[in-house]
Amino acid sequence: QLVESGGGLVQAGGSLRLSCVASDGFFSVSLMGWYRQTPGKQREVVALITGGGSSSYAPSVEGRFTISRDHAEKTVYLQTNSLKPEDTAVYYCNSGGTSGTWGQGTQVTVSS
Repeated sequence: QLVESGGGLVQAGGSLRLSCVASDGFFSVSLMGWYRQTPGKQREVVALITGGGSSSYAPSVEGRFTISRDHAEKTVYLQTNSLKPEDTAVYYCNSGGTSGTWGQGTQVTVSS
């Protein structure tokens, strides 16, 4: 099970820190990721992080977002900075790739 938190309403240029707590025992070896989805569009990958800490980002968020993980707390974070209105979406935490486990989502709304 994955439980996200940290979404909300923020002005353009602001920041939010999203958190995702995992309850399964495979967190330390699982590929973890953050995805986002807006109405009428497909869910898209935002950032991924391996069990060893290697990360990758969508070009649209590179340099503004940072994904990290805390093995002791079984938590993955997404620090979002310099937010833009086009970052508005429901953000989902994922474990194990797109056929793995999904959280319930947390809404991020960026006002202009």
